[in-house]
Amino acid sequence: MALPSEGNQLINVVVLLGAAVIAVPLFKRLGLGSVLGYLAAGLVIGPFGIGLFSDPKAILHVAELGVVMFLFIIGLEMQPSRLWRLRGEIFGLGVAQVLACGALLTGVGLLAGMSGPAAFMAAMGFVLSSTAIVMQILAERDETASAQGQRIVSILLLEDLAIVPLLALAALLAPAGNTGQGDPWLQSAIALGCILALLAAGRWLLNPLFRLLANAHAREVMTAAALLVVLGAALLMEFGGLSMAMGAFLAGVLLSESTFRHQLEAEIEPFRGILLGLFFLGVGMSLDLAAVAREWPLILAGVAVFMLVKSVGVYAVARLLRASRAEAVTRAALLAQGGEFAFVLYSAAADKGIFDAHTGAVLTAIVIISMAVTPLCVLSLRWLLPKPAPSMEGVDVARDLDGCALIVGFGRFGQIVTQAMLARGLKVSILDTDTDAIRAAAKWGVKVYYGDGTRVDMLRSAGAENACAILICIDDPRAATQMVKLIKSEFPLVKVVVRAYDRIHSLALAKEGVEFQVRETLESALVFGEAALRAIGVPAEEAQEVLEDVRQRDNERFDLEVAGGLFAGRSLLYGNMTSQPDGKNDDPNRETEETAASPSS
Repeated sequence: MALPSEGNQLINVVVLLGAAVIAVPLFKRLGLGSVLGYLAAGLVIGPFGIGLFSDPKAILHVAELGVVMFLFIIGLEMQPSRLWRLRGEIFGLGVAQVLACGALLTGVGLLAGMSGPAAFMAAMGFVLSSTAIVMQILAERDETASAQGQRIVSILLLEDLAIVPLLALAALLAPAGNTGQGDPWLQSAIALGCILALLAAGRWLLNPLFRLLANAHAREVMTAAALLVVLGAALLMEFGGLSMAMGAFLAGVLLSESTFRHQLEAEIEPFRGILLGLFFLGVGMSLDLAAVAREWPLILAGVAVFMLVKSVGVYAVARLLRASRAEAVTRAALLAQGGEFAFVLYSAAADKGIFDAHTGAVLTAIVIISMAVTPLCVLSLRWLLPKPAPSMEGVDVARDLDGCALIVGFGRFGQIVTQAMLARGLKVSILDTDTDAIRAAAKWGVKVYYGDGTRVDMLRSAGAENACAILICIDDPRAATQMVKLIKSEFPLVKVVVRAYDRIHSLALAKEGVEFQVRETLESALVFGEAALRAIGVPAEEAQEVLEDVRQRDNERFDLEVAGGLFAGRSLLYGNMTSQPDGKNDDPNRETEETAASPSS
């Protein structure tokens, strides 16, 4: 039974938020991503699920503002100079992909028995990928600003622009008597005029407006102004027959070099996140399960064929334009679906008689299902694309080294340790598995070799057997413990000094018989604590005495814990924790929730 539409709007809001709060963390925990969580939640509470909502279009209409704000924030990151550098990708790569995929999918429509205009409209609707879903996935993968991500963003921008001529073509391809109202050339002129008006406002009005509002020192007015700019630009573009998202993007670009850019982004971000989630919920609600049940062979076949053919087109264009195989596969997985603009184009095509309502419903279901399975396609990349081997250019593998000290790990910790060795004039051999770090060290005149300290053959090649000491400086406690066990087994006479992650790791290392271990944050925290005491007025001499007492208690506590378990020295802690609670596990090799929450640093 649908919730009442009047008088109980608060119930609707609570249901939407509750569905998102339950589904999204669950799906992210399962590794399926937030987008699929929103879509699944929308399907469950929508009219074709348990029926808590009866009009998903009304929700989608409001939630489209989430896409609009998302594009505005993307625009803020795209300075005009940056867009100019991407012009080749936008109008080269983007056009090539739209044309290639459009031709392939039109062929699929013709083979399926559709008329030429219907096949073309069906194909071009599916060509327009979902900006909202792809950008959300790129953001979750932290790839929006990468070179690969920028090329995908360029394609999405071109596809947003493509909706304008496609809507004009829908009018031209309409059967006689169904052309609809309005002259397409007049509509094009209005669209161009709206773009010019927005550019003019961005050039001469927006910055003075925000400067004036900033001088008023009214935070809520700045928030209102930010929303006004985004929604006003979207409304102007919609009036011109263009995409609202494109208007918001242009507004963001115009403000990208403004001194108010970061403040605007902060004002819009909360609205963007909530409304974008609402958009995905609305898409999930729109999936007509009854239509899918009636036409499921046709719809599932359509999803499989359309996504496969589009993926082939995307991959082929990427490879022809010299993208790597990995990037081409990633792009094909991300852009294989139809998008939200397909709903607009299919609606226009149905209104103009290019295809009937039944065909429109089937095509819409195909697009929605393709959007829903996109996160699964992206997850499959971990199996399709094996982890690339690191480039060994400019990197030497450890072989026949003879340093007095063998240092394993050249991160922040290892670099400081190395300085102490070199300051004494000692000859050291340094191993690391991060090839980028090895090349970076070479620029500073430090020779680091490639070598995995968990492999006995590499330790032998690095001179571990003849070293006076092996210094393990990596930040992975499991790998460090594994190295210690290996070294103690193969090179028992060599002294081992280890960087410990926390107290639990220190106790485990002590049981393995290392000569020295130190928690990575211990000494820096003690120095920090002494500086804090002095900053609040404690005399320097007294602060030193306090810290020396803390250090001594910590050493005594550690000795007790080596013999009696993690909680054996609790009485030496300052505070009220003087006794071990019943049922606590005192095995330092087993990190439970209790031990993780204890003072184990």
